[in-house]
This record gives sequence, C-alpha cells and structure tokens, in this order.
Amino acid sequence: MATDPRMLAFLAENRWGVLATVKRDGRPQLSNVGYAYDAAEGLVRVSVTADRAKTRNLERDPRVTLHVASRDFWTWVAVEGTAELTPVAADPHDATVEDLITYYRGVSGEHENWDEYRAAMVADRRLVVRLRPEHAYGQLPG
Repeated sequence: MATDPRMLAFLAENRWGVLATVKRDGRPQLSNVGYAYDAAEGLVRVSVTADRAKTRNLERDPRVTLHVASRDFWTWVAVEGTAELTPVAADPHDATVEDLITYYRGVSGEHENWDEYRAAMVADRRLVVRLRPEHAYGQLPG
C-alpha cells in the first residue's frame, strides 16, 4: 500500500511522537518518544532501552504505530508498520551504536563528545526500533 508522501513529509518535519505497541492482553501501550525519520532510507528510528515495556512488547509482537501531532494538535499523522529491533548495544563501536548515532544526528545534530555517547549507549543497554512505514493516515492542512 502506497503511503501519501505529504504524510511522510510531515513525519520528517517533526521529532516527537507517541509510539503504540501491543501489550500481552491486546491493549495498546503508549510511550512518548523522540524519533528520526530518514527519508532516503524510508526508515523511522527510535532509541529505546532493553528493559522497557515497549521493547518487550515489540519482541513479542512487532506491530507498531507512531502518532505525530503538530503543536496546535489539529494536524497529525499515524504511521503503522512492523518494527525491527537491533541487538542491544554491546560495544561502543558495534553496528547498534552506529545506528544510535544516526538516530541522534536525526534528532539533535552533532554530539559534543561521541566517545561519551557511545559508552553511554552500551551502559544504558540501548537498541534501535527500526520502522518502515507501511501505512499512514491522519489529518493534514487543506
């Protein structure tokens, strides 16, 4: 199913959203998250820790929705897809940490100390939720 490019453009213009995963009992579990949308790769990245509910939910059921709203709340987009989880960061120079750096740059730009950031990602047991938009819906202006 084709995703409306205007909705993906709105996704790319923003950095904060609500990630919905599926709990064991079938109800949604919602988490406020920062995300980076890489339009060239068609990929949303979210940094999470290994011990969070959303991570456990995605390990069990990879269906996910990211809801993003404008500051005035009336423009919004929900992007659905199937999440892929990277391995937990285990070494400051592993592929997961490189993906976390790509995420960070997409959200915040350059870090003042990449070695410190790399070490923190391993210490925090971070990984990346990778979401390729399969379907989007919402309300855009006009």
